[in-house]
Amino acid sequence: MSDRSPARDATELIQAWQQGDSDALNRIVPLLYDELRRIAHARLRSEPAGHLFQTTILVHEAYLRLVGLDRINLRNRAHLLALAARLMRQILVDQARRRNARKRGGDIRLTGLSDVTKAAEPVAVDVVALNDALDELTSLDPRVGRVVEVKFFAGLTIDETAEALGVSAATVERDWTVARAWLKQRLSTDTTPPLRQP
Repeated sequence: MSDRSPARDATELIQAWQQGDSDALNRIVPLLYDELRRIAHARLRSEPAGHLFQTTILVHEAYLRLVGLDRINLRNRAHLLALAARLMRQILVDQARRRNARKRGGDIRLTGLSDVTKAAEPVAVDVVALNDALDELTSLDPRVGRVVEVKFFAGLTIDETAEALGVSAATVERDWTVARAWLKQRLSTDTTPPLRQP
């Protein structure tokens, strides 16, 4: 019985890719394809009706952007999934901005981050407003912003988020609590709340 795991295989392929093996990325994606589809599906559940993407298309768009990146420093599988989630977020934000430019206004319902993470049914989210709020949060506290990006957008667990960011699980839990409160207040008002660590 082999002690090989998909996570270990993915980490070794990531290292090979970073050392110049351009084909390694092509071998990583099949190992992580189900996880990438899960991330894409979760992102698309909160998109308003009429969006142009399907799960597979979003995964492929993220892959194309990933291939086009130069000199990225990835540590492991969780870090790669976090990067893929960031790329998917950028793709959806780009699409939302184009859509909003075409039809100023619309019926997108703005919700708080906690509503999105707990929703049983798909909830329409103003991805542009969420993206802008997350950018603002990241400018105030880069680590807290990265926790949201990795945990919420990539759908990683507390432990996986900690691994991807190189911090403790307790730090992720604390940052996640702060971020949810800040984003909930930010997305429900026009004023910017102060960022306070508990």
